[in-house]
Amino acid sequence: MLADSHCHLNYPGLVEDQPAVLERARSRGVTAMLNISTRESEWDAVVATAEREPDVWATIGIHPNEADNHGLVDAATLVDRAKHPRIVGLGETGLDYYRETSDRGRQQASFRAHIDAARQTGLPIVVHTRDAEDDTAAILTEEMGKGAYSGVIHCFTASGEFADKMLDLGLFISLSGIVTFKNARDLQAVAARLPIERLLIETDAPFLAPVPNRGKTGEPGFVADTAKFLAELRGETLESLTRRTAENFHALFSKTKDEASA
Repeated sequence: MLADSHCHLNYPGLVEDQPAVLERARSRGVTAMLNISTRESEWDAVVATAEREPDVWATIGIHPNEADNHGLVDAATLVDRAKHPRIVGLGETGLDYYRETSDRGRQQASFRAHIDAARQTGLPIVVHTRDAEDDTAAILTEEMGKGAYSGVIHCFTASGEFADKMLDLGLFISLSGIVTFKNARDLQAVAARLPIERLLIETDAPFLAPVPNRGKTGEPGFVADTAKFLAELRGETLESLTRRTAENFHALFSKTKDEASA
């Protein structure tokens, strides 16, 4: 069992050969893939892939870098679209102060709208944070005080202190191929101590291909390489780590279990 908790199957680099990409993933033991959207114009295509492929599910959301272009996408819009049976999460959402392509205030408002929708639907949020640890933690904490919700910090590269804050909030942490890079020593130290019951693995394909595929177009099948690295880093068997992270995926994105049993 392997779950890729975050990939972009409809992005250039994967969409042109999507059936073969999926078959290669399955041949490496991947049994679940979450196809993430970043802008409203992607929603239909991302959902269509999930409708067609029984081991692929979808999210709907607005990436923080797209916040300026999606002022009309509010919590009500997200709640309405999330009724679709193959939509199992909201996002990716969050804050990105690295590229600064969207106003910080609009990013924060969009982020809160996704959290509001998560509370209303019971679906988890998929959180992107880059160069915005303090504000991300502050918003997640403040919003948790208004009512519980679930979620995952995707492609985690932040500090150990931030990781601990997220764990205290009950959130999951997902590690990408970055953890396999030689210069990722600080991240590896955090990855080695994360509680297994809160750990997910992702590719963020077509980005961030792990060693030994670094430099190639990322694919969901490469989640197997990241899993192998993490098992060795953490001193766990590969079988145990892949099983637990897949179980965590289905526990967090619980709608996937509902669909599988339907």
